[in-house]
Amino acid sequence: MNQSISRLVDNLPSSSMTVYMLRSLDYVVPGEWQNVVGFENTIRAVTGVTDKDLIEEIGERAIALYNDPTQSYQQTLWLYQTIDRADSAIGAAALANKVGEKISFLNFLNQLTPKADTVQAIDLSLKLVVELIAFCRLHGIPTSIEAFRTSLGNYHNESIMRMAALVAVDGLIPLGPNFILKAQSILSQVNPSQLEGNTTYQSINSAIPGGTTAGKLGFIGESFASVNGWMNNFVASRGLTQENVLGHLQQFMNTADSKLDYLAAFLDMSTNYYEHTGTQTVARNLILRAAEQTEGKGKDKKKKHKDKEKEKGKKKKD
Repeated sequence: MNQSISRLVDNLPSSSMTVYMLRSLDYVVPGEWQNVVGFENTIRAVTGVTDKDLIEEIGERAIALYNDPTQSYQQTLWLYQTIDRADSAIGAAALANKVGEKISFLNFLNQLTPKADTVQAIDLSLKLVVELIAFCRLHGIPTSIEAFRTSLGNYHNESIMRMAALVAVDGLIPLGPNFILKAQSILSQVNPSQLEGNTTYQSINSAIPGGTTAGKLGFIGESFASVNGWMNNFVASRGLTQENVLGHLQQFMNTADSKLDYLAAFLDMSTNYYEHTGTQTVARNLILRAAEQTEGKGKDKKKKHKDKEKEKGKKKKD
């Protein structure tokens, strides 16, 4: 993690395959996500502050918090980055020069290999586990499945958009309308050696609670099972189907509804929505905390100033 949070936010793209995909899913969580890029712009958007000096002060404090080794911000962002990069590593170079607002996805079929259902189910559950761990770290609490499950009802902004994309792109598209039951059934049959052979797991296993691989597998399964109700309600309340998700994805790419497993592979390779929205989530959390501390420091300064003025007044009377 050798880049500052300000540079990372400044470097977020205003247009990319990831942005196009997320915009196409706006109908799932309408109005929740705005692709705010640029560190100063993000401070304005998150805090409502317009004073240039105060924006600079909040920014400096946020950068200091991010760089503080006793805080978990860098490790949290590493999780968001790593889970996405594990997905996109294969074939990304072949697709890099093809990114655009309109992609004829069929041109790439000979370069893509769809994941087996087992691999897809493991990757889906690992992304969910990353979200759980990241949430707990950002809120300074021990890793808690129950705390995360409860928190989902209060998700907004880029966090709820990330979960919407997880359900739609990593759940419905590759695994079908019964993806929750299907994934849970697959997870119940996965053994530790299969998990150890998964490249995504290999990249983040050090952050997963459980000690042994078997223990970590148990934590992954328990985490996924705990949010089944939330995911079922999310899908039902928003009327999500493979068909309507695909219809909205067709706003930015040409695809074929009979090749959904290839589409899932293509999206894995050409988008990084976890890293993109994860960067925005970490920045939001940092900025809010920095603004609170900056405001508190400002109040302390005002109080000290008032105390000095009172002391001066007393001396004059004496």
